[in-house]
Amino acid sequence: MELQKLGEQEGLNGSVPEGEKASSLEDGDPTAEAAEQEGFLPHATGKKLSQFTDFEGKTSFGMSVFNLSNAIMGSGILGLAYAMSNTGIALFVVLLICIALLSAYSIHLLLKCAGVVGIRAYEQLGFQAFGPAGKVVAALIICMHNTGAMSSYLYIVKYELPLVIQTFLGLTENTGNLYMNGNVLIVIVSVCVILPLALMKHLGYLGYTSGLSLTCMVFFLISVIYKKFQIPCPLNGTEPATPHLYYNGHNASTAGEECTAQTFTINSQTAYTIPILAFAFVCHPEVLPIYTELRRASRQRMQSVANVSIAAMFVMYLLTAFFGYFTFYGNVESEMLHTYSKVDPLDRLILCVRLAVLMAVTLTVPVVLFPIRRAIQQLLFHGKEFSWARHVVIAISLLIVVNLLVIFVPNIRDIFGIIGATSAPSLIFILPSVFYIRIVPNEKEPLTSRPKIQAACFAALGFIFMVMSLGFIVADWVTTGRSSAGGH
Repeated sequence: MELQKLGEQEGLNGSVPEGEKASSLEDGDPTAEAAEQEGFLPHATGKKLSQFTDFEGKTSFGMSVFNLSNAIMGSGILGLAYAMSNTGIALFVVLLICIALLSAYSIHLLLKCAGVVGIRAYEQLGFQAFGPAGKVVAALIICMHNTGAMSSYLYIVKYELPLVIQTFLGLTENTGNLYMNGNVLIVIVSVCVILPLALMKHLGYLGYTSGLSLTCMVFFLISVIYKKFQIPCPLNGTEPATPHLYYNGHNASTAGEECTAQTFTINSQTAYTIPILAFAFVCHPEVLPIYTELRRASRQRMQSVANVSIAAMFVMYLLTAFFGYFTFYGNVESEMLHTYSKVDPLDRLILCVRLAVLMAVTLTVPVVLFPIRRAIQQLLFHGKEFSWARHVVIAISLLIVVNLLVIFVPNIRDIFGIIGATSAPSLIFILPSVFYIRIVPNEKEPLTSRPKIQAACFAALGFIFMVMSLGFIVADWVTTGRSSAGGH
């Protein structure tokens, strides 16, 4: 009875190292399987045991917040004002609050699962829940989502860095020189900046660069707020970015309507809003690696890291969307920096903002790359000793794939929408829920218990969200007869 009570206490599970544990499970060791059914109960009393013994974290709470916030923050912030223009203020705020709360809840489910089995690898949670198939599905979804995220960041570098160089040189147009070729520049940035950071052994080392990245985005937000009071509306000589934009059922064709904030709006581009918002809050592949390296790791401590990060990004997202929308209204583009360039291409403040955004997204790429490399190692090299050669080869291969995507795929917005409508609901809603239902023992929480019913409803909500988002996007393609213009 005493042993049973210990097993029910959170924080006392998982006394078996992850590598040995997962390896024995995959080999079909009946002893390991029995241990899994018992929740990896400790066999010693009289002293406090660590929940996990796979890795002793050394990253502070603050650095972990920086890393997770940096994982949340991405290129999506540049499209939030555009999203607000296509939903209206009220609907946008409601959607943003819902996505933020649901994201925090799904992290709670992930951490609860990790506490039950003593594993802090997303792919291994999939294995514990559904065997090898679950492990493969989880790894593939993480790879797909993070590859899309990395591509979106490098797309910003591809299109913004030539404009920065052009402004520095005082040119009115791109001269076509090699040093202003976006494809060449992303390769240079990948080799000189991203690759050295991606070769670091532990994610915790990137806390300082994550802090710098977030500082750049705070500067971006301050500039957006400042510009709201500097740029008049309507914009002289600028056509609305969405010519078929409808406000409350009426075509916004006059200057008065063009500069009027709308409470509720529905149009063909609204279909992309929910995927953009969902994509903007996905950080789940990075949660467990950050948890692994957190000092004095516990479920409550990691949940606090997640809550602080999500709350901070929610405030930044809301302020950016609000002031960006109230600056340009119906003229805002899907990439907000392009709209500023139309107003004054030589504006020095906007030049500094471009540099800040470029630095921020560039420093985010290594953080997003870590979970992909971990997923590949879990799939192909699980249980093997750390190898610098393998570590380096995987990083280089991933950067080559992402660079090729950015160079040869002309439009990121449709890819961004598809990934946001498939991988984002899978990582936020579906996988954490089904993992929770399968991993938490029925003896502790029956299928008819309130937590598991909530998790099942959460998974159903994610599936509905995925089907609806994909349906709206396909309908938009069919009705317009082409992929929507613009990039994200």
